[in-house]
Amino acid sequence: MAKLLDTIASPEDIRRLDYAQLDQLASEMREFIVDAASKASGHLGSNLGVVELTMALHRVFDSPRDILLWDTGHQAYVHKMITGRTAEFEKLRAQGGLSGYPSREESEHDWIENSHASTVLSYAHGLATAQESPHGEGRRIIAVIGDGSMTGGMAFEGLNNLGHSGRNVTIVLNDNGRSYAPTVSMLSDSLVRIRSNPTYMRRQARMERIAQNVPWVGEQLERGIGATKAAIREMWEPPAFFENLGVRYFGPFDGHDVEGLEQALTNAKSFEGPTVVHVLTQKGRGYAPAEADPIKNMHDMGSVKPESYTAAFTEALIKQAENHPELVAITAAMPDSTGLLPFSERFPERCFDVGIAEQHAVTSAAGMAMGGLRPVVAVYSTFLTRAIDQVNLDVGLHGLPVIFCLDRAGITGPDGPSHHGVLDMVLLSKVPDMTIFAPSSYQELQVMLEDAVALCDGPAALRWARGAAEVVPEHEVGSGLLARKARQGGSDVCLIGVGKMLKYCLQAAEELATEGIEATVWDPRVVKPLDSAMIADATEHRFVITVEDGMRNGGIGDAVRDLISESGCATRTRVLGVPDTYVPHGNPDAIMAELGLDAVGVAGEVRNLLG
Repeated sequence: MAKLLDTIASPEDIRRLDYAQLDQLASEMREFIVDAASKASGHLGSNLGVVELTMALHRVFDSPRDILLWDTGHQAYVHKMITGRTAEFEKLRAQGGLSGYPSREESEHDWIENSHASTVLSYAHGLATAQESPHGEGRRIIAVIGDGSMTGGMAFEGLNNLGHSGRNVTIVLNDNGRSYAPTVSMLSDSLVRIRSNPTYMRRQARMERIAQNVPWVGEQLERGIGATKAAIREMWEPPAFFENLGVRYFGPFDGHDVEGLEQALTNAKSFEGPTVVHVLTQKGRGYAPAEADPIKNMHDMGSVKPESYTAAFTEALIKQAENHPELVAITAAMPDSTGLLPFSERFPERCFDVGIAEQHAVTSAAGMAMGGLRPVVAVYSTFLTRAIDQVNLDVGLHGLPVIFCLDRAGITGPDGPSHHGVLDMVLLSKVPDMTIFAPSSYQELQVMLEDAVALCDGPAALRWARGAAEVVPEHEVGSGLLARKARQGGSDVCLIGVGKMLKYCLQAAEELATEGIEATVWDPRVVKPLDSAMIADATEHRFVITVEDGMRNGGIGDAVRDLISESGCATRTRVLGVPDTYVPHGNPDAIMAELGLDAVGVAGEVRNLLG
């Protein structure tokens, strides 16, 4: 039997379907998403929840003439299917294949690769301003925000400006009560209360019953019912929030009723100025394992793997918390992915999820440190860069002992340029008195967290790669702030491999040894401050090659080269790292090879230097 999904190549195709056919298409789409996400370790729960909503959006609005924006972009799989990219899901998140987020290079229907949450209302404000200017074309702007994005402060800034400006923007609030995991925030809590409260008419009936049950003041109370109802409305209904900002509110609506959504969206776009259509959806809808997942409704197909760097962090953090009652942990809506769930289960009063609000997380940690606590901020490398000002001026300037634990540092792979953690070392190394640890193994990470707690009375950071960690014997683990010589070689070349790059340097050295080239290999372990003994040893070689999985310009290799140059020796230094460009998505190992940062690339550089 032919599938309806096979007939969908553009938004026009779903506009021709009746509601029974749309129900069938929704079922086929969910089946397709489960299969595609399972094969590519893609985002599952968020996309299962927006099937009907996406259909309604494309039936009411005329993309690409109408500008459809997604926040966050990981919920745009159905949008991609409707806009003719279903066949390309065979290479979802693969090198040269379909991005897991909207991509301007892929389709005229995609405007922003919005994988960093809470930005879409600012984009919408800017685009609407441009469209309503003398240079614009009067195109309608539709901003879909949800899956926790309204927990970020930037969303409120954009909302405030939209209300003040009166721009024509339709805001669709996809309210599934979650972000990556159940999110705690003022707004998300208020929306939950709105959902769980009786309707306005039921509240009205209750007030009338109260009036009837108080006969001695019934007449006066009866006359005051109108004012009382208005007060309750002001306190509990979402218009009190949105409309006070100048944004018209509609809803909430069933996010899985296409017909009802179409009517709501059609009504909303008929009004001038910004409007919010509040839609209630179920993350993971239609797939039993996702619906039953209490943590994140199978937000994605990944999890913390045994013997991963993240697992090492989880173990070490719990151990440190057992020994240090002042230690607390903070994350920004990602307690599961950063390995904090076991910690939160063991120490529920010492774990704080602030929502998608990295700037707040860092400054809150600063306040905790000022008050005598020892905060550990656990976020992805790419998301900490949203809060560098707070790291520098709220933590660094005050010399506070906050420990930043950065997962997914370096080239992360299938999530693409917005998720590669290639800026953290460049930026953090410029924060005065910051100590930066770069573990090269499972055991090193655990030792380094202990050392960060014990030795650092100011800001410190640990950064580690996604995926499996090297497991090494005790004699291959360093200590304190000292570097470790991992291989003794001759005087020709010294390799310095930062973090996971040590593995490639050792592999390159073994390969070169078969050709009679004996390379010295160092694990710097702490990349700020750099160990003077390692630098002194490096200057005894003709050539030094540094290898890092962060930005080459302004990174750790540059710092090594400066120190070697200052020594006045004749040693030449070659810095290998990620180039100053946006690296596309793909297999991490393939990307590293393409950048010349694997063992083959490092060995090749040695041969080039030696002629």
